[in-house]
Amino acid sequence: MDFGYSEEQLMIQDVARRIAREKIAPAAEHFDRTGEFPLENIQLLGENGLMGIEVPTEYGGAGMDPIAYVLAMIEIAAGDAAHSTIMSVNNSLFCNGILTHGTEEQKQKYVRAIAEGAEIGAFALTEPQSGSDATAMKCRATRQADGTYLINGKKSWITSGPVAKYFVLFAMTDPDKAARGITAFLVDGDRAGLHRGKTEPKLGIRASATCEIEFADYVAQPEEVLGEEGHGFKIAMGVLDAGRIGIASQAIGIGRAAYDATLAYVRERKAFGQPIGAFQMTQAKIADMKCKLDAALLLTLRAAWKKGRGERFTTEAAVAKLTASEAAMWIAHQAVQIHAGMGYSKEMPIERYFRDAKITEIYEGTSEIQRLVIARHETGLR
Repeated sequence: MDFGYSEEQLMIQDVARRIAREKIAPAAEHFDRTGEFPLENIQLLGENGLMGIEVPTEYGGAGMDPIAYVLAMIEIAAGDAAHSTIMSVNNSLFCNGILTHGTEEQKQKYVRAIAEGAEIGAFALTEPQSGSDATAMKCRATRQADGTYLINGKKSWITSGPVAKYFVLFAMTDPDKAARGITAFLVDGDRAGLHRGKTEPKLGIRASATCEIEFADYVAQPEEVLGEEGHGFKIAMGVLDAGRIGIASQAIGIGRAAYDATLAYVRERKAFGQPIGAFQMTQAKIADMKCKLDAALLLTLRAAWKKGRGERFTTEAAVAKLTASEAAMWIAHQAVQIHAGMGYSKEMPIERYFRDAKITEIYEGTSEIQRLVIARHETGLR
């Protein structure tokens, strides 16, 4: 593994850092408070290639590699986690699956619109009664005599659901086959039969709009099947592997923001006649923050490196996601503690980092699921 970054990787990192500092971070408090979707900023990210970093240029993307994606995601997440959530879904969950399994026509129609920032994409897997157990889904896609599919059911916790134009949807086409009976579809959010529920009032990443999606006799055409019928579960698991690299990167960005704010604070804040950063207990916390942050970064880069080489990276992505998300939560917790009363106040962004960090331990596979993935790979037992 090469620890040096290429000129292109550093370039997109610089672009992401500049947008995060100039546009995203100054508005983060506003979007967190109001829950307003940051459409203009998302379009700006698209115009600068950040909504399709690994998407080839012929489909409107930046044509870069997974390392570049990690570096850019960290910068955007450090500016505001909600923006990075939207960016992660578009890059990892939406575009990645279509690039891997889609037809040329599907790539041109769906990927280009998202990669260029003209539209928003979403990933519809979770249901009210099936979170970690995706094979228990109730959403049904029934093939009709004319070859179309009639889709009925409900999806929950769909990131960007209220604003998305296109969805990668997973529905059961043959319930008797369990996981092998799941099929992926490309769904148009403006078509009859798709109904969006209320936007969820979330603890964190509040500007990332999330809602339920209900399908009532939605008609999908044969050419809107992604991959082959019955291959949906395999597609979803592969997409989530890539998505975990994105969430690990997001967690690093949140953790870094909390760490940087804490470093500045312990140098300035005084107690008992000296900066609180001179106290050994505070220094121990700072040292542990630094170690966890660096470990998370290196593990995430390892997973991205393996992905870029075309190697299997399921376990490495799970290790990175687990380590980075728990590091972010721990760092944000310590940041609040060190800032004391000010860390608990909305006058500073520390409490927002704390709220935003928690979701990284939950979505795209909880910490418990990551441990199962890792342990099953290591033991060979299920």
